[in-house]
Amino acid sequence: MALQMKNEAKIKFTELAELDKKHFLHPSTSIRQHVENGPGFIFTEGEGIYLKDIRGRKLIDSLSSLWNVNIGHGRAELGQAAAEQMSKLAFSSTFGGNSHEPVIELAKKVAEWTPGDLNTTFFTSGGSESNDTAFKTARHYWKVKGQPNKTKIISRRLSYHGVAMGSTSATGIEPFREFTTSLAQGFLYVDSSIESLRALIEEEGAESIAAFISEPIQGSGGVNLPPKDYFKEVREMCDKHDILFIADEVICGFGRTGEKFGMDLFGVVPDIICMAKGISSGYAPIGGMVISDKIKKELMENYAGNFWHGYTYSGHPMCCAVALKNLEIIENENMVENVRNMGAELQKGLKYLEEKHDNLGNRRGAGLLGAIEFFKNVETKERYAEPVSAKVVAKALDRGLLGRSIVYGGQDTLAFAPPFCITKEEVGTIISIIDDSIAEVKKER
Repeated sequence: MALQMKNEAKIKFTELAELDKKHFLHPSTSIRQHVENGPGFIFTEGEGIYLKDIRGRKLIDSLSSLWNVNIGHGRAELGQAAAEQMSKLAFSSTFGGNSHEPVIELAKKVAEWTPGDLNTTFFTSGGSESNDTAFKTARHYWKVKGQPNKTKIISRRLSYHGVAMGSTSATGIEPFREFTTSLAQGFLYVDSSIESLRALIEEEGAESIAAFISEPIQGSGGVNLPPKDYFKEVREMCDKHDILFIADEVICGFGRTGEKFGMDLFGVVPDIICMAKGISSGYAPIGGMVISDKIKKELMENYAGNFWHGYTYSGHPMCCAVALKNLEIIENENMVENVRNMGAELQKGLKYLEEKHDNLGNRRGAGLLGAIEFFKNVETKERYAEPVSAKVVAKALDRGLLGRSIVYGGQDTLAFAPPFCITKEEVGTIISIIDDSIAEVKKER
């Protein structure tokens, strides 16, 4: 019976793989390689930190899929919340001042999570839309204030802000921008030092700059923490030069760093927060832009026209209901506290790897965001001719771990962002698998 089920699963995988190759254009995937090789996995189930393939293989999801399945896989409560809402009100538009109960409740809940006077949310379907919304809002804000020439947006190199036109243009990881000629005008990129930012503002002129955007901790760029006091100095510089400070909290928001929002780690309150991923843990496509009372007051008192921006699914009732249930679970199960505790365990594990393997260094992280890098010589920071991290990820996959290698900008980084529900034992399993995988790669070299 077991052999028969295995053969049936294999046949089903083959059938689906052929359809996948023929009809599905995958994001961030080589079209040529996909058509040649097909999908690596076809997932059918998830529970906690684990995913299960149609062929029955169980894998640890060490990056919460795309930094987003924060409460873990398989939480039936969110499906129930979606079904209950759809049975009552599947959709209604929020255009023209219309509203519904879930969006009102979620906007109130977000205001309870956000710092300072960030109290008003515009909802989107994801992070790219959230950042695009913030750029348009920042430019609109300065236009209302009689400074229409303040249009430029500054972002940091190795930043990732999404793939819509504006958010791609703001992304500091070059391959995303080089992919297309459809880039928006007025985006600038700066190194992660306050001196570089100061020099750029002086060069461009503060009168032309609308906003500065940054992730609290860069995710796709390599889990990069800012220099000491960086954001406090950025906040002071933005205040001095009348530049809006946008925090891209798409990855860090709602507990990922062990705080409610990533900027809480640095004692800074931005003017705008962009969010997505963690608000629903990936169970429904929803994001948003949260603006300060100061911005709202300016737009309300000095502009009588419509806010001419909106998506069909801004404040989708079902998505809002799912997000509310997700935040309820995070609060009721003290998941942010577990992020802090298990984040400490993750850093202990990375320290163990760093001490055991002489080609590992630059261990870093906050909460359940962690990373470590490979060097040919740790002291001189000399790199290998070919990245080692991708080879380690491949070996880890053989051992049942889905990992993430980051090589942008000459890095050779292993990144980790497991679900909030992870246990001490499961953190240990991840570290053990990485340890064995590094040893095997060394042996082959």
